[in-house]
Amino acid sequence: MIITAVIYIVLGILIKYKKMYWLIAGYNTMPKKEKQKYNIEGIANVFGNVMFGMALILILGYLVAKWTRNPEIENYTFWVSIIIGVPYLLITSNSKKYKI
Repeated sequence: MIITAVIYIVLGILIKYKKMYWLIAGYNTMPKKEKQKYNIEGIANVFGNVMFGMALILILGYLVAKWTRNPEIENYTFWVSIIIGVPYLLITSNSKKYKI
């Protein structure tokens, strides 16, 4: 679980701060003219923040599972992070807010 959280943190840093926009699915295959229609910095900011949030949920779930000695909590928090994070990421990043 911690490995997954670390991967989310690394992806968040790479996309948000290192401007590795090619990690965003679909963006790297768009023609240059199409890319100019999007505020990629805003989208990257959303991606980074969502990755950090998902990692935080996983880390908290790990800590609570260890504290309560209930490993099932790790599974629940993993699925909660996916069920909340992925739809939020897709809906927010595809909103009109980031189209120029």
